[in-house]
Amino acid sequence: MSLDPEQFRPRIAEAKRLLKAQISDLPERFAAMTARIQQQVEEIQACVANGESPIPEVDFADLQDDGMEELKARIRRRGCVVVRNVFPREQVDEWNRQLMEYVNENDYFSKEVEKRGLDNYFSALASGRPQIFGLYWSKPQVMARQSEQLALTRRWLNRLWTFEYDGQQVFNPDQECSYADRVRQREPGDKTLGLSPHVDGGTIERWIEPSYRQVYRHVFGGDLAAYQPFDSLYRTEAVEIPSPAVCRMFRTYQGWTAMSQQGPGDGTLNLVPIADAMAWMLLRALQDDVPDDELCGAKAGRALSVTEKYHQLLLQAFVPIPTVYPGDTVWWHPDVIHGVEDHNKGQGYSNVIYIGAAPDCQKNRDFLALQRPAFEAGESSPDFAPENYEVAFTGRALPDDLTELGRRQMGY
Repeated sequence: MSLDPEQFRPRIAEAKRLLKAQISDLPERFAAMTARIQQQVEEIQACVANGESPIPEVDFADLQDDGMEELKARIRRRGCVVVRNVFPREQVDEWNRQLMEYVNENDYFSKEVEKRGLDNYFSALASGRPQIFGLYWSKPQVMARQSEQLALTRRWLNRLWTFEYDGQQVFNPDQECSYADRVRQREPGDKTLGLSPHVDGGTIERWIEPSYRQVYRHVFGGDLAAYQPFDSLYRTEAVEIPSPAVCRMFRTYQGWTAMSQQGPGDGTLNLVPIADAMAWMLLRALQDDVPDDELCGAKAGRALSVTEKYHQLLLQAFVPIPTVYPGDTVWWHPDVIHGVEDHNKGQGYSNVIYIGAAPDCQKNRDFLALQRPAFEAGESSPDFAPENYEVAFTGRALPDDLTELGRRQMGY
């Protein structure tokens, strides 16, 4: 789907006019948010200067312990966490082997050449050997998604959110809806997969859609101090502009499971570990140096870009994740800025299975109704380009491969 950015300019200009009229203290509000972000940037820079990672970490074995309130508060502030040792190394090595076998036995690479260009989200990448595979239903992916280990991990993470108001749940933190995403197998030396800093899950709709603006109601009016990124109210009601680049599920976290060792310099993930950076970005777009019909370069149907021109303050805190090992998992809040290093300078593959957290709610159940037929037919996830590589693949997962938990997560 191609969206003409010109068609949204009048809506952007009108939304900005309304927001500026609504926020009577806009200069003071932006100054307060800037001071809030600056303090966190300095904390992160000091951490890095001391040779430490600002990304919180916890061991999977510790998730069943009560307490850890200091760690939980740090995760809410940083908006991300590495959960170590979720899967044993032997299991991950076997999944890695099965994935490579699945790719090679089904001649994925020749089929990818035939369908190249369907997935416009990565259209700027060089046309070499793919590093992200349009595969959703290999057995390792399905087994990992429906694992008891990830179910426990996501329950713990979901409960870091405020999910209940006046006795009503916005989402059920203890039940997951399975979201089919892809895999990355990035070769050593690869320079084609660098992704500049960005945020997924919608761009200009954060300003122009009334339903989405409600998520940031404390930013656009009232008490700025009341804004909390882990407040879930209205997030499951937000309406995104339809696009293959926009996730239609509500995700409490984006995430992936490490299939190989990878760290700084290995062509892996970088983050701005500031959970409330989005609040600053929203107010930044309303400043006088931004044209009335623009939002700091944001374009409908694309990732929300973070640029030196407008967001230099945030980019001072753009840091790599610590070294992770097979079986570790990485999680980040849907508003957290992230990117991928331009060059895999390591000696080995930088492999991951993308698996986030999408708890049970009506928005996610609606998506499952679209995803189940795709699973049964071996078609691409309905959130991605319809490449449909796996329709005739041998060895893909079938409904009979689902456990009882897996069936619940898929909405059966």
